[in-house]
Amino acid sequence: MQEARKFEDCLTERPRPKGIDVLCGLRHFAIITYAVPAERFSGIFPDRFQLDTIEVDGRTLGLISVVPFVDVDFTSAVFPFPKFTMGQTNYRIYIIDRVTGERCVWFLGTTLDSWTLVVPRYLWNLPWHAGKVKFDCRLNQSTGLYKKYEMTTESSWAEAAVELQQSEEDTFNLPGFPDTESALVYLTHPLAGFYYRRDGKLGTYRVWHKELLVKPATLKSAKFGLLSRLGIVSESEQLNPYCVLIEPLSEFTIYLPPTVVG
Repeated sequence: MQEARKFEDCLTERPRPKGIDVLCGLRHFAIITYAVPAERFSGIFPDRFQLDTIEVDGRTLGLISVVPFVDVDFTSAVFPFPKFTMGQTNYRIYIIDRVTGERCVWFLGTTLDSWTLVVPRYLWNLPWHAGKVKFDCRLNQSTGLYKKYEMTTESSWAEAAVELQQSEEDTFNLPGFPDTESALVYLTHPLAGFYYRRDGKLGTYRVWHKELLVKPATLKSAKFGLLSRLGIVSESEQLNPYCVLIEPLSEFTIYLPPTVVG
């Protein structure tokens, strides 16, 4: 069983942006999480990190999330700068940094629908890949819930398609945690990410955001080519997520540039 966590213990004041730090809104922000046997993550990340597992029905499981959203008003957090809008999908595994003890995520990579991909991919060697990302979403303004949520990505690296829905009957069901808040801290509030750069070196970057006001949702269909190709989540398992969370719009600060570790 994971230990109890409170948002009040992990929420911090936003570190003051500087330099090329970025401010952006994340629209149609969803976290689609799968719980699968821990051994499937063997060899994916270096020994510095430990899989942050949960126990459910006597099984030790690791969690991996697919996170689609639309970057809106993507711009400098410091200087006047043009604003960009672009579709994006992140693939991340929940881990613990053995060096610092911090709970964070391991990024398998990202698909991005924008010419600005050249900066993270080629200047910073991030594992970011081109994709044609399309969202078709309709929000019920009176309830704040999605009447329709569809996302598709055409990409040679990570083709994807997902359809979600929400109703007022949806509830949080998050086994392996002592309570809902503990699970939401785990799922929504890692602020550090690590990854293998395209040159094989270990990289990291940090973000900041307030408490995310996510609500539960239901998955109608999903097909994530990357997860099945890597043998982490099979196509049939992708139809049965651990949980689905959505927030229509959240705001993130991204601290740049990413850094090389070690």
